[in-house]
Amino acid sequence: MMMKSEAPLRRARGGWITFPFIIATMGGLTLSSGLCANLITFLRDEFHFEDTDAAKITNYVNGSITFIPIFAAIIADSFAGCFSVICFSSLISLLGVVQLLLSATVSHLRPPSCEKGSIFCKQPTPLQAGLLYLGLTLLSIGNGGTRFTLASMGADQLDSTKHQGIFFNWFIFTIYVANFVSSTLMVYVEENRGWGWGFTIFTMANLVGLVVFLCGTKFYRFVKPTGSPFKSLACVIVAAIKKKKMHLSPQSGDYHHDGDGFNSPTPFFKFLNKAAMKNEEESSSKIVSPWKLCTVQQVEDLKRLIKIVPIWISGYILSIPIAVQMSFMIIQGKTMDNHITSHFKIPAATIQVCLLIATCVTISLLDRLIFPLWVKLTPNRPPTHLQRIGIGHVCTILSSIVAALVESKRLSVARSHNLVDQVDAVVPMSLLWLAPPLAILGVSEGFHFAGQVSFCYQEFPASFKSTATAVVGLTIAGAFYSSNLVIDAVQSTTAWLPNNINKGRLDNVYWLCSGIGALNLVFFLVIASVYKYHKA
Repeated sequence: MMMKSEAPLRRARGGWITFPFIIATMGGLTLSSGLCANLITFLRDEFHFEDTDAAKITNYVNGSITFIPIFAAIIADSFAGCFSVICFSSLISLLGVVQLLLSATVSHLRPPSCEKGSIFCKQPTPLQAGLLYLGLTLLSIGNGGTRFTLASMGADQLDSTKHQGIFFNWFIFTIYVANFVSSTLMVYVEENRGWGWGFTIFTMANLVGLVVFLCGTKFYRFVKPTGSPFKSLACVIVAAIKKKKMHLSPQSGDYHHDGDGFNSPTPFFKFLNKAAMKNEEESSSKIVSPWKLCTVQQVEDLKRLIKIVPIWISGYILSIPIAVQMSFMIIQGKTMDNHITSHFKIPAATIQVCLLIATCVTISLLDRLIFPLWVKLTPNRPPTHLQRIGIGHVCTILSSIVAALVESKRLSVARSHNLVDQVDAVVPMSLLWLAPPLAILGVSEGFHFAGQVSFCYQEFPASFKSTATAVVGLTIAGAFYSSNLVIDAVQSTTAWLPNNINKGRLDNVYWLCSGIGALNLVFFLVIASVYKYHKA
């Protein structure tokens, strides 16, 4: 007679079984924030903001959505964990979308309707503007708290670097698919069925995303927070400064290891090595303050972050031309002929799908065809993350150049038809002219965005894994904020960006962006050529 097992084997948590829950959650939450795809039009038509002001507000919202993740990641890494941060942030995002739904549907929460440019148009009251900004703030905080924390939690479910790389590709792919739906179907609903219908769908998407995430709870692998990693970095700096007069020793035994696996600290930024060097008192004592003596592992973690800083700066500069171009794309489209056929036309905001489609196609081809073929042909030289990012740099510059040429043609057509002084005039030039620069920009993002996420997750110290993916968002956030500074600087020093862009020289702004991108490419090539990947 066979004996029964005393207890069933416990199912190991994590693995690909968690993939559907995390990806579905990301899709729902990204779709809920998709109202930003047509936010400029909402602010112009419903709250009567000027074009440039609407573009700036949209930049601040997009910047905040990508800036908040760094704080969410710090909280997740320090004490709360990814799961708690995602749940709380999803709820905050839901409150924000509900508030925007009220602003769109309750007449007393927005200014009275009027014709664009009419002297009878009223600006929003302080209460109306305050509630609008409250909704946008909650949306930014909530969506920002989930975007890259979900990426880290998803990667934590998988064990191999290869599988994590595949997950990141599909994670980014999901974001762009959700944005595709926002820029097509949802824009159509907003402009043809009403803002109330659109914002109701966004609200439901947020709610469904939160519910799906909670349904996968029993399958998740929960990584215990290890405490604030930034305290460790501060300890290294303080300890190194306190021991600045000590002379470095070549002997491994003179350093505090604590089983971290290092024989001796590396010579890079060797001043920091003093933080791990033991003096006579520390050598004989079993209990030492972490602000006086650090482990070699802590020192090397800080060095790894320092090495990544130039790459991060280059990524930040790379995103500025992208943010500037996206700021004016809808405004350009509003002045162009949006008829695809004689009986079918598309909203200006829908032209964004060219970028999204190009990004999704690029990521899919890289993951399924190009990189596997590359590895097969050159097994000893697989593609690196920095090579992928570098190709993205080149494509971004090319996109700015094409955008400048397209805008130059649009201005020429406007002048030839005497439309320069007519604010609401439609230039007889197809909206589809904006497709080529946006498609090239999509190819660029397919290379550099996913490449930066994978690069940071691989190169950051283990205690910074959630922070690693959020750092990519920080570069994008900085770019959105900086793009507003670029716009302000151009407006204050030139006549390139008047309220009527038919009177301006937006093409010169794009040429300026291509110049910034070219200089940044040179900077990137220099730092990438000397960068050495961390060996696990």
